[in-house]
Parts: sequence; structure tokens; C-alpha cells
Amino acid sequence: MDAAGLPVAVILTSGQAGDNPQLLGLIDALADLPVVGGRVRGGRVLADKAYSHPSTRRALRRRKIKATIPERSDQIAVRKRKGARGGRPYAFDRNLYRQRNVVERCFNRLKQFRDLATRYAKRAAYYRSEVLIACIILHLR
Repeated sequence: MDAAGLPVAVILTSGQAGDNPQLLGLIDALADLPVVGGRVRGGRVLADKAYSHPSTRRALRRRKIKATIPERSDQIAVRKRKGARGGRPYAFDRNLYRQRNVVERCFNRLKQFRDLATRYAKRAAYYRSEVLIACIILHLR
């Protein structure tokens, strides 16, 4: 999603695939998009606690992408149990995280397309095509 809440890149996975493993592939797909005047650069990721794994944070840091992701309570407990070896808590800006509702609103707009919400298309290629057409319509509105 861009800052206006419009989809920019789409990856279709099986229903049982988790969100976190798909993030880096989505960011790589975003970096490969042709754009006038250069390439798309993700400056910041606003994500929920599902993306809070330390390996995800490391991968984002390697790509020089800032992350605003709340830390899960079990990860806080592990860090505190380690004491000084646990490191500092991750920086988290609550005010910036409030802008994450833009993502949820985009998902709600996509769910207004009946075919997407009910998944009438049985083949993945057809369903992905419907998702892309819905994204194009959102951009044209």
C-alpha cells in the first residue's frame, strides 16, 4: 500500500500461508516495479504484531527500511529474561502506528468486490486477475 491506501504490489499465496514469510517477497516485488524517475523505495513498514519476529526486523534493517511494529508480549518477556544480553527494546512510535488503519481500510475496499470476498474463481490465475482488476479500479476512482 502506498500512503494513500492504494495497493501497489500483490502476491497471491495459499490460504494457510502465514503473513510474515510473505513480507520480504512483497517488498522485493515492490522494489522491482518500474516507476517514472527511479524505483519505488519503501521507507517505512507499518505492520501488526504478526510481523514482529526478530529475523523480519533484521531483514528490514538490511534493506534500510524502518519498521513500526509493536513487539509481542512473549518477545518482551524473553528479552527481559535475558537481562543485559537481551538488548534494548525496539523503537515504536504509537502516533505513527495509528496510520496503519489506512491498510485495513484498503482491505475493506477490496472486500467490497463480491468476487474477491467470496472467491468465486477457483483457479489461482483467475483469482489473481480479479484482484489486479480490483486494484486498478481503486486506482482509477
